[in-house]
Amino acid sequence: MSQGVAGQALFRRLNETARERIGFTLDGQALYALQGDTIMTAILTQQSHLRHSEFGAAARAGFCLMGACQDCWVDSESGERYRACSTLLMPGMRLLTLAEPKP
Repeated sequence: MSQGVAGQALFRRLNETARERIGFTLDGQALYALQGDTIMTAILTQQSHLRHSEFGAAARAGFCLMGACQDCWVDSESGERYRACSTLLMPGMRLLTLAEPKP
C-alpha cells in the first residue's frame, strides 16, 4: 500500500487484499482502492483524514462510521455529495477533501 496523499493512513487493511483494484482520483491525484470499498475506506487507507471542515481548516475523519452523524460527506469534482461511510467507491470517481470554508 502506498503512503497516500497526506502522510500516514488512518486505516490499515488487514484482510481481503486480493479483491480487484479500482482507480479513483483524490484531490487531483490518481490512486487505487479495492472493489467493494466504501469511499471512506478508500480515502482513509490513503491518508489521515477524510475531508476538511467547511466551517474552518479542521481535518475530519468521520464520527459514527454508520451513516447517522453527517460528518463524512465528501464532494466530487462535478458537485455531487456522497456519504463516505456508506457509499461504495465506483471506478473513476473524482473526489475532493478540500472544502471551501463558509463565512
